[in-house]
Amino acid sequence: MRDSAAMAEILCLNAGSSSLKFALYAEPGTDEPSLLASGKIENIGLEPHLIARDAKGDVLAERRWTKDGTITHETLLEDLLREIEASVGDDLIAVGHRIVHGGTDYSAPARVDAPLLAALEALCPLAPLHQPHNLAAVRAVSRLRPAVLQVACFDTGFHHGQPPIATRLALPRALGEEGMRRYGFHGISYEYIARQLRSIDPDTGGGRTIAAHLGNGASLCAMAGGRSIDTTMGFTALDGLVMGTRCGALDPGAVLYLFQQRGMTAREVEHLLYSESGLLGVSGVSSDMRALLGSETPAAGEAIELFVWQIARQAGALASSLGGLDTFVFTAGIGENSPEIRARVAGRLGWLGVDLDADANLRGDAVISAPSSRVAVRVIPTDEERMIAIHTADLLREEPKA
Repeated sequence: MRDSAAMAEILCLNAGSSSLKFALYAEPGTDEPSLLASGKIENIGLEPHLIARDAKGDVLAERRWTKDGTITHETLLEDLLREIEASVGDDLIAVGHRIVHGGTDYSAPARVDAPLLAALEALCPLAPLHQPHNLAAVRAVSRLRPAVLQVACFDTGFHHGQPPIATRLALPRALGEEGMRRYGFHGISYEYIARQLRSIDPDTGGGRTIAAHLGNGASLCAMAGGRSIDTTMGFTALDGLVMGTRCGALDPGAVLYLFQQRGMTAREVEHLLYSESGLLGVSGVSSDMRALLGSETPAAGEAIELFVWQIARQAGALASSLGGLDTFVFTAGIGENSPEIRARVAGRLGWLGVDLDADANLRGDAVISAPSSRVAVRVIPTDEERMIAIHTADLLREEPKA
């Protein structure tokens, strides 16, 4: 096994269609992993750009590639591993992966082996934007570093303990028994938020909480004492809120109309719902909330309003699932960085007891609710990579020692 005097390292990967986020942690034994470096490769498929920073934020490595059709995710991952080894050494002992869909069988982090990989491949149709890229990174690491332990952490896992009624679709029971049910996603992020709330409030873990993971992908999760009770995403990551390019909740009859009256193929409908809808489709301008907030076009304004309206509307439903509301948490890219969106959402939730402190919101304080608010409103930066590192370290400790 590994030399105990060496600094054992855990690499966490979050692979997408056009980006590869990563974080490298030191695995110190009994304590939590400590961050060594993090960064991302973006614009994959166009002109890839790698930037890596150390724990203080200083640049460790930066590289740009010119557009080249031969540059693949695997090529870039190999280059990333070389950059990491050149910057912080070659003591990699494990790689933890964000895997979007674990299906009905996988709720806890698991060591990757051939049967698991085959089972996860079968779930690609349920998460076509994410799962194939997640698994491509797993296969690439297997080829590049075959001796390294790999751990799969599932976005669906956090929601497995929901009440059965919250997971059922109103379809024939036989389909439910085949796996057609509500799963929920963004679970690694919500698990991290629940962990932070337990640290802030050990007695109640925030009590009855709605966490709003608002980014290019967006969802809400109702948590009671840190456990998932209900969430807005369902069978796939298309459901729920309006997102960057995804439609969110949609009347199934609209899909039938696209097939029957517009003559669209399944592949065309899939592309429309996943890649051409949401903020981009409504605005006709951009999927980026920053661009929409800076736009003066009426369609951009309508896209923003629809985004906020859906958040408030579905938050009301989740408050019903919880039987009330004690805490509301904003997280992820938009939730952490957009005071305007936070203010608009909070303004629609006054009937639930939400009262925002405008100055605290503009500053981005950890607590942005006014003293008079019946609901504590918090901004908690999520850290999916740290959660993956914690799970990977836990599984490493279970490995037999030489």
